Amino acid sequence: MHRHLPHLNRAPRALRITAMAMLAALPLPMFAATPTASPSGTGTAAKPSAGRAATAREQLRNQAKGLALASETVEQITEAQLEVAARVLTGDADCEFNQKVGVQPVEGQPGHFQLAYKKAIYRMVPHETTTGAVRLEDRKAGVMWLQIPTKSMLMNVRIGQRMVDACTHSEQRAAVAAAEAAARSPVQAAAPAAAEAPSTPASGAAQ
Repeated sequence: MHRHLPHLNRAPRALRITAMAMLAALPLPMFAATPTASPSGTGTAAKPSAGRAATAREQLRNQAKGLALASETVEQITEAQLEVAARVLTGDADCEFNQKVGVQPVEGQPGHFQLAYKKAIYRMVPHETTTGAVRLEDRKAGVMWLQIPTKSMLMNVRIGQRMVDACTHSEQRAAVAAAEAAARSPVQAAAPAAAEAPSTPASGAAQ
């Protein structure tokens, strides 16, 4: 027969009591749970990334504004361009279909002009031509103002289409009127020249 050994039954219980006492004595922070990311992905860990993204977008916007400002910086105008600018007619021009185009010099910026058509405003500078015509261009917008002695017109050079035609300033209207008057009376224009010509003696005159 086996003998009953009480000390062997008491040993596991004593160990359990000792272990529980040791666990109770440990500080609470040891058992603090580590924060986990929110399943929806909107936890606090995402905030720094969102802030960096917003800062990057703001920097890109500032760069775009800087490029736009640089493109509007006063363009260097040559002497030849200034000579063309001196021939630009300014003020309101009357155009076809009762439309108007306004051309005004930019104050403090020689050789620069502001052209207004409908609700659009274009910043233009003169360019030389081989025909002697006055040409103003806003290359950023792709728009050109072409001025000849009898009329002017506004063109979209990107698509090769006229935006408005038959525009005239008062100086151009005066030139057209003078040309039409000269065309209507060629005999009257030649009469003064004939009167000033010296007369020649008739053949067979008395000696």
